[in-house]
Amino acid sequence: MSTLLVIAKAPVAGRVKTRLTTAFTPRQAAELALASLRDTLDAVLAAPARRRVLVLDGEPGPWIPDGIDVAPQAAGGLDVRLAAAFALADGPALLIGMDTPQVTPDLLAAGLDFAEADAWFGPADDGGFWALGLSVPRPALLLGVPMSVAHTGEVQRQRLTDAGLAVRDLPELCDVDTPADAARVAAAAPRTRFAALHTDLCAVAG
Repeated sequence: MSTLLVIAKAPVAGRVKTRLTTAFTPRQAAELALASLRDTLDAVLAAPARRRVLVLDGEPGPWIPDGIDVAPQAAGGLDVRLAAAFALADGPALLIGMDTPQVTPDLLAAGLDFAEADAWFGPADDGGFWALGLSVPRPALLLGVPMSVAHTGEVQRQRLTDAGLAVRDLPELCDVDTPADAARVAAAAPRTRFAALHTDLCAVAG
């Protein structure tokens, strides 16, 4: 049974997307985070997974749509939390974050196709990764990978190949971390909630 895992923080002002606050207020940054998460969950609901799980740091809210299960994030570093998320799956699984509102159902469907791959890797342009798919969940493959550094993606992908897995790559995407990232993603995906809100907030600021 294929599982789509989304690891996310609850969109609470002051706790989420704090790097956006050089250009937006904490409340606006949280609103952008919520828009990004809602766009992501829309794509997840339209993708051909049998089960969809939001692995959440924080309290769930009415913004979670029907069809999405919720599980709390484990304690520990990001590598530990990602590994624990994979442990929630009992079959092929694709894990993504909440930072790529430009993601589409077709991209997610590709990452769930394990006919010719043991693993899927979605690189982010900051050196990390936005997606990781495993035909057989092996949480240990994530433990000890240095997170949030320029070579995170390189180390994680090497872990997969060192384990003897046949790895295929998804397209590189931009994670929304900084105001410049937000502008790029909004321009690349103009029909998203994220882009509409970004346009509105920039108009107010301008």
